[in-house]
Amino acid sequence: MAWQPPSNPFQRYPNLKVIFSIGAGVDQFDCESFPNHVRLVRMLDPSITQGMVEYATLAVLSLHRHLPHYLIAQRQAAWQPVPWTPASQCTVGILGLGHLGQAVATQLSYLGFQVAGWNRTHREINGIRCFSGPEERAAFLAETDILICLLPLTDSTRGILNRDLFYQLPRGAKLINAARGAHLNEQDLLQALDEGQLSVAMLDVVEQEPPLKEHPFWQHPGIIMTPHIAATTQKDSGFDVLLENIRRHRAGKQMLGEVDLNRGY
Repeated sequence: MAWQPPSNPFQRYPNLKVIFSIGAGVDQFDCESFPNHVRLVRMLDPSITQGMVEYATLAVLSLHRHLPHYLIAQRQAAWQPVPWTPASQCTVGILGLGHLGQAVATQLSYLGFQVAGWNRTHREINGIRCFSGPEERAAFLAETDILICLLPLTDSTRGILNRDLFYQLPRGAKLINAARGAHLNEQDLLQALDEGQLSVAMLDVVEQEPPLKEHPFWQHPGIIMTPHIAATTQKDSGFDVLLENIRRHRAGKQMLGEVDLNRGY
């Protein structure tokens, strides 16, 4: 059971059968190096799901109701109301409709937002407009006012939040990244913010954590950073999931959260 795997685990532990990740992601593992007899399982702790739903709700409502503007205005002693629109007139687009993405989409739909989602493969989710595949991504982005990235990090998604994607969004769109820092091209984000293509970004993850003191994200007026706290495994609920999976493995059943090593998630 590990977050960062030890070096040469298959040589060090010749009787190894399963590696359990203590987090929802498994991009820290080299899936291509796994022998056929070793399985990789990601953590499906309900606390992770709840934490991500809470964070996404916080982020969407903060950006939708212009909280970044009001924080700056307060420091300037400026009383500057900004017109707002109902949630029903705002479309939140979610990149990645896996376990976490579906939970976030459902919650935001309950709050009255128009919710759409894009996934590599097709999904059917009640009340959510679902797009899939590269041929439908442009249509998905074109109607998205607030974009949330919840994709797994793979070779095909690394750097997906880049200039090309940003300029397929409506001008002034908002970005939330709660997936991995490597999804984001940081220089492209700065340029899109400075050019007004994006109006604000809320980032829970960055390429290097923590960023260097001189990193431009610290002081940029269009960026809010949180220190990778959106969702974390909790001891009690996480142990229950681990114990259930050990029971399943002993019984020869498929474990919850088992990773397709060919896809990397």
